[in-house]
Amino acid sequence: MIRKSAFITGVNGQDGAYLARFLLDDGYEVHGMVRRASMQRNDRIADIARHIHLHYGDMTDAGNLLRLIKNVAPQEVYNLAAQSHVQVSFDTPEYTANVDALGTLRLLEAIRILDMQDDCRFYQASSSELFGNSHAAVQNEQTPFAPASPYAAAKLYAYWLVRNYREAYGLHASNGILFNHESPLRGDEFVSQKIACAAAAVKRGEDTMLTLGNLDSRRDWGHAKDYVRGMWLMLQQDKPDDYVLATGRAETVRWFVEKAFECVGINIEWRGTGLDETGFCVASGRPLVAVDPRFYRPVDVGHLCGDASKARKALGWDAAVKLETMIEEMVSAQMSKQ
Repeated sequence: MIRKSAFITGVNGQDGAYLARFLLDDGYEVHGMVRRASMQRNDRIADIARHIHLHYGDMTDAGNLLRLIKNVAPQEVYNLAAQSHVQVSFDTPEYTANVDALGTLRLLEAIRILDMQDDCRFYQASSSELFGNSHAAVQNEQTPFAPASPYAAAKLYAYWLVRNYREAYGLHASNGILFNHESPLRGDEFVSQKIACAAAAVKRGEDTMLTLGNLDSRRDWGHAKDYVRGMWLMLQQDKPDDYVLATGRAETVRWFVEKAFECVGINIEWRGTGLDETGFCVASGRPLVAVDPRFYRPVDVGHLCGDASKARKALGWDAAVKLETMIEEMVSAQMSKQ
């Protein structure tokens, strides 16, 4: 039996680590690309690294990407590498565009130049941030895009490139429009992990104050394990297409904070409004959560909630892990680090 081969950019990120495990369990030969600068951040794949063929590479280097695709000759390419922090994209818009937008172009061009469009299937990690401040209460594949950050704009360029290469060159290329997906492997700079870290730190008795931006921001949060399965399912279809992956349930950042602290036996009471809103421990009266305007985005996206009806019907996909279960898992993982 011939093993299928897959090439994952950003293999040492949250999604890359879960996807690599999923593919290895399914018998794939897995190749992963990492930047030399991020080699010290391979802890997410430390337990499976010996089973992965790791390659140095960078989304800003077209020649390097062309060489890697030629040498690996994968049957499936999963483009997960990105500058993926929305707030950071306002500070580094050119770099974000170079990696997220032009990086996708470089990969697609490598497949085209090598005449691999009939032998290689391509997955593009798109984002719910494409919808920005959409007026739709729930967003699906037909909802108009309204990107509200350099990150979202770069991802939108990549989204349309994938569709263009699909139509122009017959490439089996699909966009996964993924809503927020978290896990214990999430980076500390993301709000979900930041909250989980703070809850664990307070429980350990540390003098910690959790500072956040807009507490009213509402997001559709799922577990990364479920979402990488959806990525794979997209490339197993006879025809490529674009799919929203989401839970269909949106909760505020404030709610996420409350549930995370409940996991360590702490109830939060809110006092004040706007920038003066503070979360206090009900039992001790100690302030634990504060609002910091530095964490507000220049253009804030208030509400994202996805409709994954198409993926459920066409792919047989669904979000299996409940949001409360995921939060408990994240907080528990932080507690185990003490």
